[in-house]
Amino acid sequence: MRDLHPMLVLSPKVFNDKTSIVIGFPMSTAAYNATNPFAIDNSRSAKEPSYIICNQPKSFDWRQRQASQHPWKRVSDGAFQAACLGLNDIIELLSP
Repeated sequence: MRDLHPMLVLSPKVFNDKTSIVIGFPMSTAAYNATNPFAIDNSRSAKEPSYIICNQPKSFDWRQRQASQHPWKRVSDGAFQAACLGLNDIIELLSP
């Protein structure tokens, strides 16, 4: 993969370090995600759209892909919580 593929990492650092695997959601700047019911708006401004895609959980070996931290470093606590709830809506780990 040549292009950057931002991802919201959900797995804890201790897991990531031991396994070299990260688990999370892809992020996108595609405007059509504004109407995606599984996309969490993570935009910093109208000129910089950003969406967390909660219906596409992914995992990959971050060492093998030489992944690095995104310049934004982290999402807001609200966006992170909304993403976790979005995943829970799909796989129902926590009962309401």
